Amino acid sequence: MKNLKLTIIFSFIIIKASAQFVPDYKRVADVYFQNHEYYAASEYYKKALNLSNDSVSGLTLPYIAENKVKSKKQNADIEQMVFNLAESYRIYKDFQNAEKWYSIAKDFSDEKYALSPYWYAVSLRANNKYDEAINAFENFIKKYKGEQAYVKQAEQEIASCNFALNEMRYPRLVSLKQLSAPVNAKGSNYAPLVQNNMMYFTSSRPINTSGKTEILGSGNSKIKKKESPYINAIYSIERAYIQSGANTTINKVELGFSSSENAAIALSPDGTRAFFTKWDAKENTKNIYTAKKIGDKWSQPESVGIQINIKGYNSIQPFVTTDGKYLLFSSDRPGGQGKYDLWFAPLRNDGTLGQSINMGTEINSAGDDQAPYYNSKNKTLLYSSNGRVGLGGFDFYEANGDFSSWSSPENLGFPFNSSKDDIYFAAIDTDGNKGYISSDRESVCCLELFQVQREFINLKGTLLDCESGKPIEKAKVILTDSLNNTSKELTLASDGMYSFKIDVPRPIKITVEKEGYFSKTIRFSRQDLAKADTLLNPNLCLTPLVIDKPIVLKDIYYEFNKAELTPMSAQALDILADIMMDNPKITIELSSHTDGIGSDAYNLDLSQRRAQSCVDYLIAKGISAGKIQAKGYGKSMPIAPNTINGKDNPEGRALNRRTEFKVIKK
Repeated sequence: MKNLKLTIIFSFIIIKASAQFVPDYKRVADVYFQNHEYYAASEYYKKALNLSNDSVSGLTLPYIAENKVKSKKQNADIEQMVFNLAESYRIYKDFQNAEKWYSIAKDFSDEKYALSPYWYAVSLRANNKYDEAINAFENFIKKYKGEQAYVKQAEQEIASCNFALNEMRYPRLVSLKQLSAPVNAKGSNYAPLVQNNMMYFTSSRPINTSGKTEILGSGNSKIKKKESPYINAIYSIERAYIQSGANTTINKVELGFSSSENAAIALSPDGTRAFFTKWDAKENTKNIYTAKKIGDKWSQPESVGIQINIKGYNSIQPFVTTDGKYLLFSSDRPGGQGKYDLWFAPLRNDGTLGQSINMGTEINSAGDDQAPYYNSKNKTLLYSSNGRVGLGGFDFYEANGDFSSWSSPENLGFPFNSSKDDIYFAAIDTDGNKGYISSDRESVCCLELFQVQREFINLKGTLLDCESGKPIEKAKVILTDSLNNTSKELTLASDGMYSFKIDVPRPIKITVEKEGYFSKTIRFSRQDLAKADTLLNPNLCLTPLVIDKPIVLKDIYYEFNKAELTPMSAQALDILADIMMDNPKITIELSSHTDGIGSDAYNLDLSQRRAQSCVDYLIAKGISAGKIQAKGYGKSMPIAPNTINGKDNPEGRALNRRTEFKVIKK
């Protein structure tokens, strides 16, 4: 007998041919499952397992000792139902219940359930249990003997969990607000588009239907099913009603396909041509169609043609750039990098399209890349992918480019993204910082619409020459995220001004480099960045680097006749340690000098010991011993008179008691 931490009592109902009115719940559930009707399948599997709800605690798998053959078959049926129930919940995105049932299925010994531990880990991740998910993925990798593709995916999931934990420590400057009714309603609500004062979106909300009967299954497994009232269609609403929260109705956009499902509308800049995704039930594919506005109605839609739609493949989610030059879309057509790829095609003035071009390996991953949005003003592509390291499911990514080349996509982080699916973006403002997204982060099953606002901290200043006070041009300024080591780089113009936009208040550093100057790094803590929306650093300056030119280290003090450093001296040497770390190629001589009191030999020895104490301190701070030389000069190199007219000059002697460094190699 197999003991499980979560177990089930199963009451199997044997049905004879004459008992046609007694429901065989397992048979019905299997038919629904095979026909991809996963919600209905889950309901009937629960009935077959004799469950009144989704609680599975405190129960045991049956084992009938008197009839072992029957018991083995019964247990096999139960294992299949448990696995199919978990699968049903996962596929329609109810990860809370999927986690419960995969926690049982992951212990089944039959090889056909070998992926249960993987999907259990995925469910944990989707439920924001990142630490538990990491352990579950690691256990899966150790034990799984099947396709290596799942091992690689599990490794990426672990990387994503670690990324998510780091992101949630330092959330991005993003605010989200879930839209209320009538925009969000029962079913999925997604794919927003904003044009002028209107928002268009897709919804699978229930519609009035006559409830046609559909036959699923075959032979003795035939069952009758009412036609689903959840049909994807495109709707519109005035944005003023969204912003005010006033009660209003939404309007269905009539596109001439009364019996077809439509989604993800895109409009030309003048609003006279529409592109959208149309379901083809006969071919079991989705393709992009277009219609022209005539008066206040749309013409009969037609396929955009073979440049976009290829028979037997899917082309979905059209987007027209704000300058009207390109149509972007997602497709699983041949010639891509993975599953669904992003493509674009030139859009002519008459609405016809040129040849489709894949957006390349920089953008497309081995997974699904979907729902493109492009801002022509700032040349920014924003899209969703489930093939990269992220928080889980589909995440939003952003890349800069002009359709000839692209920067590496950057994950937009938490809370712009969540552990579940985040897909489809539409901007409200011209910069693309405010808009609408769809996400199932707060839903059991379905996408919902949210308003999103990205905020930034501005880090700006002017780079000056420390000696002349004049701006330094053509210097390189590098902003680095101290946690993930990603960086952004600027080359300064003649005014020496720099400016960065930061979207997350976490530790960063600015490194400034210019030939002929000491490089400098300035670090900012999370607290520094949280103080204001604009952080000014007007006094950033670089010191000219001249070989063999002595630079006095201020505030290096010693007790009389001693070489040990005082606490204040250590603080001054910390500055030199930073200079050495910022300029790792230089070699310096660190020298100590005395005043004129005492013999030459005594002062030479004292200054050497003092110089060495400074070098020892720097080595202890991590500076390579080969990069520093200690040199004591005694009283041989005064920079001020020790006496004036035969009288003691305390001020001059104080200047002569100094510690300097100079660059001897760079």
